[in-house]
Amino acid sequence: MAALRPGRSMRRIERPWTRYSSKKTKSYIPTLPGTKIHVFNMGEQNPDYDVTLNLVAERPVQIRDNALEAARVVAQKFIEAKLPKGYFMKFLLYPYQVIREKPLAQGAGADRYSMGMKLAFGKPTSRAVQVKQGQTIVRMKTFKSNIVIAKQALKRAAGKLPTPTRIVVEE
Repeated sequence: MAALRPGRSMRRIERPWTRYSSKKTKSYIPTLPGTKIHVFNMGEQNPDYDVTLNLVAERPVQIRDNALEAARVVAQKFIEAKLPKGYFMKFLLYPYQVIREKPLAQGAGADRYSMGMKLAFGKPTSRAVQVKQGQTIVRMKTFKSNIVIAKQALKRAAGKLPTPTRIVVEE
């Protein structure tokens, strides 16, 4: 299997919106790749939390599902080690955008094959989510006494995302 292309080649939003049609029997996209992120709600859903922390994107960007899963794993591992109870974290975005790649040929005659189709559709390889500027990616609720640990967890999650982010605290 081919290696995963770097995230910098997918983070700009310049592709047309592409998603799988469940209503049409014939579609350009025959099969969908599975999503890497499966868990969107973590922690205890307690209505008595004092503070809400939001991880907000500062630029419009396209985030692949493996980056979302990496952010979820690192944030949950950190917060579970420091604070097993007393938080609720929710990833608000679902990766609907299908990323397609046209593989480049190598070897004899590759130049004729690669130059053939100018706007080739490509095969679906992964999924992504398109984020607007100022859109919330992760929401975490906790008590005021745990706000420092929650900020650290969101800061670690932000390191896995391909956009600069800020943490907005709401009381």
